[in-house]
Amino acid sequence: MPFCTRRCDYCAFATWSGRDELMGAYVAACRSEMARAYDEGLGPAATVFVGGGTPSTLPPDLLVELLEGVRRVEGAEVTVECNPESTSQALVAAMRESGVTRVSLGVQSLQEHVLAGLGRHHGPGDVERAVALVGAAGFETFNVDLIYGGAGETEDDWRRTLEGVLRDLDPPPPHVSAYALTVEPGTPLWRDAARHPDDDVQADRYLLADATLSASGLEWYEISNFARPGHECRHNLSCWRQGDYRGFGCAAHSHSAGRRWWNIRSIERYITAASSGRPAVAGEQRLGPRARAVEALRLSLRTRDGVPGSALPDLPELEDLLDRRDGRAVLTPRGRLLANEVALRLLEPEGGGRRRPRNVAARPAARSAGAARSTGRIPGKLRRPDCCPAP
Repeated sequence: MPFCTRRCDYCAFATWSGRDELMGAYVAACRSEMARAYDEGLGPAATVFVGGGTPSTLPPDLLVELLEGVRRVEGAEVTVECNPESTSQALVAAMRESGVTRVSLGVQSLQEHVLAGLGRHHGPGDVERAVALVGAAGFETFNVDLIYGGAGETEDDWRRTLEGVLRDLDPPPPHVSAYALTVEPGTPLWRDAARHPDDDVQADRYLLADATLSASGLEWYEISNFARPGHECRHNLSCWRQGDYRGFGCAAHSHSAGRRWWNIRSIERYITAASSGRPAVAGEQRLGPRARAVEALRLSLRTRDGVPGSALPDLPELEDLLDRRDGRAVLTPRGRLLANEVALRLLEPEGGGRRRPRNVAARPAARSAGAARSTGRIPGKLRRPDCCPAP
C-alpha cells in the first residue's frame, strides 16, 4: 500500500501522501492483478504480507476488500503493517475478521524527540494504545519495529526505548525488529548531513539491543530480527531461504525459481495497466544456478541457521566473528556487525568442484544501505554496521 499521511524523512520507498482519492481504484487494480495471476495458475499463499507505505491508512472496508482477493492455504500467516497513530479499533476488528494473524507496528522509538528527528508523527501514548488494541483483539503474535541511530538519540534514549517496549507495553511484543537508520539518497535525511548517523554509535546500539532483547527471551534469528520461539515471521523466513513470492501493487517485487521482476512504480500508471488486464511489470532479472547458489549463502549467513562450515575459510580474522558448531558457521554478535565483510569471504562452487573466495559486495536485502567493499582485512568496526533493515 503506497499511501502515507506524510512521508518520513528517511523513507525512499514508493510511497506518496495526498493521494487518498486513489485508494479505491488502487485496491481494485491490485485485485485485478491478483485475479490475472490466479487465472495463469498461481496457487494459494502460505504467507501474506501487506506492507507499505502505511496499510493502516486504508479505510477498514477497503482493507477487507483487498484481503478478500487473496487466496490462502489453511493456517496461512497474514501480516499487516500499521502505524500506531492510524491503528483504530475498527481497523483491528476488520483485520481479525479478514483472517489477519499478525500485526507489525512501526514504533521506531518511545522517545518524543527521537521520533521528531525521524519525522514520525506519533508519540509513546499512541504506541501504548495501538498495542492494547492489538492485544484486546486477540492477536497471538505481533511485531514492534524499532530504528536506532536517529539524530539526538543518546545511548540512554535507546536503552529506555528497549526497556519500555519490553516492560511497559501490554501485552509485551513477542517479536521485535531493530534496524539501523539508513541514509537513502534523495531523502530529506540525506540532504541534512547534521542528522546522519554515526557508524560506531550504531554498532554499539545494535550490541545493546542484542543483549537486552536476548536477556528478555527474544532470540535473534536474522540480523535485525528477534522473537520468542514460535513467533518468527514465516513470510520473511521464506524470503531469507530464497523461497518464491509474488508481489502485487506498484513497485512490488516477485521471485520465482531465480527470476525476479518488479512492477511499475507510479500509482497512476500501475492502476491503468492492472485495471485493463495488462501486465504491470517494469523490469526483470534472471539468476543462473551459480548466482542463485551464491545468493542462498549470502541470505543464510544473515540468519541463525548460518552456512555450511566449508563455505567460509578457517582464517584468524574470522575467529571471533563466527561460531562454528555442528558443521555450520553462524555469525556471533560482532560478526553480525561485520556481516558484509564476512560475506566477502564466502567460498563459491566453481566448475570441477574447486572453490574460491568471493571478492564482490554482498548485500541481499532490498532495504540495504549499500554494499560493503572488500578491504582484505576485518576492520575493528565497519564504516556502517551491517545490521541494516532486511526483507
